[in-house]
Amino acid sequence: MEIELNGAPHRLADGQNLQQLVAALELSGKAIAVAVNRQVVPSHLWGLHALQAQDKVDIVRAIGGG
Repeated sequence: MEIELNGAPHRLADGQNLQQLVAALELSGKAIAVAVNRQVVPSHLWGLHALQAQDKVDIVRAIGGG
C-alpha cells in the first residue's frame, strides 16, 4: 500500500503499524513525534495503530541545541 510520509509517497506492506514503520525507518529510540492525518499518536499506541492506504504520516525529530 502507499501512504504519504512527510509529504512524499512511501510504499509499505499492507497491515503495517506505526511501530513497524518507525523501526523500518531506523528511528526507534529516537526523540520523535508522529502524526497520522494531522492527529498526534502517542508513542505507547504506535504498535496498535494500523496504517491505511493514503494515510498522511508526519514524523518530526526533536533536535536539541542552544
